[in-house]
Amino acid sequence: MSKTRRIEALQDLEPTTDEFHASVIKGLSAPQKTLPCKFFYDERGSQLFDEICSLPEYYPTRTELGILERHAGDIARLAGPKARLVELGSGAGVKIRLLLRALEAPAAYLPVEISREHMLAANRSIAARFPELHIAPVCADYTRPFALPELPGIEHGTTLGFFPGSTIGNFSRAEAVSFLRVARDLLGKDALMIVGVDLVKDTRLLRAAYNDTAGVTAAFNLNLLRRINRELGGTFDLAAFRHEARWNEALERIEMHLVSMREQQIAIRRDSFHFAEGETIHTESSHKYRIDGFKALAMEAGYAPVDVWTDDEELFSVHALRTA
Repeated sequence: MSKTRRIEALQDLEPTTDEFHASVIKGLSAPQKTLPCKFFYDERGSQLFDEICSLPEYYPTRTELGILERHAGDIARLAGPKARLVELGSGAGVKIRLLLRALEAPAAYLPVEISREHMLAANRSIAARFPELHIAPVCADYTRPFALPELPGIEHGTTLGFFPGSTIGNFSRAEAVSFLRVARDLLGKDALMIVGVDLVKDTRLLRAAYNDTAGVTAAFNLNLLRRINRELGGTFDLAAFRHEARWNEALERIEMHLVSMREQQIAIRRDSFHFAEGETIHTESSHKYRIDGFKALAMEAGYAPVDVWTDDEELFSVHALRTA
């Protein structure tokens, strides 16, 4: 079989323009204006996020990679041979390679990502590096229920879910429980779930990570307005908004906002929105956890904690969970 045939046909469940439009209108109509962070990841947004991950201030990626490098063998032993690997939010596919190298004869890799082109490019690179690996890509919003593609003739052992990168922190606590339940139902009984979880730490380190001096995070945040203009006919003046990342002590989370620098009116198709000077759009939250707190959340969602690994400074954690 040729390498290209190892990549199955794309299962395309990408949110439609109408869904994007409805989510934007709903968010901007709220007393505290919001925009769903899942829509950050058009092709340009995905490229900018990859740049963020390599910034000197942005500790989560390199710290998690270090943890995975040290403990990929532990994860492989928990998973056993012929694992079916399901990555939720596959992105550029950097971290998954550590697991693929450690796993014993993985049966298949099922990446799930909302940014279609970014995922397909990553899959081609992974297929070239692992030519015997069956890849079945899914373009979908993984926070909503969907079915994994069938792979006739491919026998597999444990289903291994992989959700790295502290994306779990983008959800409120209730949303995180709901997401983990969706993932539990997707993976099935006695599956293993590996989750990256950022930890509470010195707020100076947190603020620097989301307010980088190169302005890449600001460009990433503002790109969401550019996408609304392009795909929904919005009239946002990007020069009239600035990026701001705040630490919310009560909720132990970083909040990303876009701040209106003047009083202005914005139109999106037939809808119009007024902004006062200084008013914000809350675009993303990044909740930070304590290890015991996340274990309790996982148990509420129907998982049994199996193991947890951290770096020496306890900046970040990687949790192994078993679906009950």
